[in-house]
Amino acid sequence: MMKTSIVKRYGAPEIVEVVDRARPEPGAGEVLVRIEAVAVTSGDARIRAGRFPRGFGLPARLALGVRGPRQQVLGTAFSGVIERVGAAVDGFAVGDSIAGMNGARMGAHAQYAAVRPKSMALKPPSVRHVDAAGAVFGGATALHFLRDRVHHGSRVLVNGASGAVGSSAVQLAALAGAEVTAVASRNNHDFVTRLGAHEAIDYAATPLDGISDRFDVVFDTVGNINRRLGLRLAGAAGTVILAVADLAETIRSGGRVLAGSAAERADDIACLMRLLDERKLDPVTETLGGLDRLVDAYRIVDSGRKVGNVVVQPWM
Repeated sequence: MMKTSIVKRYGAPEIVEVVDRARPEPGAGEVLVRIEAVAVTSGDARIRAGRFPRGFGLPARLALGVRGPRQQVLGTAFSGVIERVGAAVDGFAVGDSIAGMNGARMGAHAQYAAVRPKSMALKPPSVRHVDAAGAVFGGATALHFLRDRVHHGSRVLVNGASGAVGSSAVQLAALAGAEVTAVASRNNHDFVTRLGAHEAIDYAATPLDGISDRFDVVFDTVGNINRRLGLRLAGAAGTVILAVADLAETIRSGGRVLAGSAAERADDIACLMRLLDERKLDPVTETLGGLDRLVDAYRIVDSGRKVGNVVVQPWM
């Protein structure tokens, strides 16, 4: 048996329950992971609440569950230790410390999860499980969208720069030699500057449509930049990335305006682990406690004022 958190119906954070369930059995192409740390992400919160970007409400409920998620155990970004290895799995062994993502299968808000290793990488000994779990979701999303689009001297605007994806985007762009302008609340300006932003804009004082500069890359992690505004901020040749896009923008994705979900690639996770090991990436992790703190974690995410990543440790 194991402790796990479940969501039986869509709703507020308080609907989350911690219960005992049977430990999952890994298939031939899976590994069984003892979950040492798991993030509570904006994606988890959207599913828990049944709150989806415009146009996705009906398709998401048809895919995930009409009144509540069919997969009642949420959680996608985790770090842990392999306890069993399926017969068809190569490259991993019992006892390996790993970090990864479990995509639409979720299941990581628990003490154990059966995971396919395609989106998983070894965790260096120097990296704490809580930091590995914290870095994976936002880091993989930022890396997916910024790779090959940001170079030395690029001008990059990151909207929502203090969140999970935004804080990673600021750092990865700065590591590439870009000049980063971060949009964040006034209280977080010192924070985003420490991460590598050259300039910080207070969205309360300067609305997005009041920004006069033009950028090579406009990266929106909030969902309040549309195609028209994004292309104006990007000027004649810049790229617009809508990480939180509605259905229409997702369907239209292509050319200078990119939208949709990020791929979960083992190579990207391995890259993030190397950056953490080399202390070139700050995971910006807040650790709350065990699964019984998931309600508090969701309240932080739902507030819209989360800084970086919120992580819980199922064995606490």
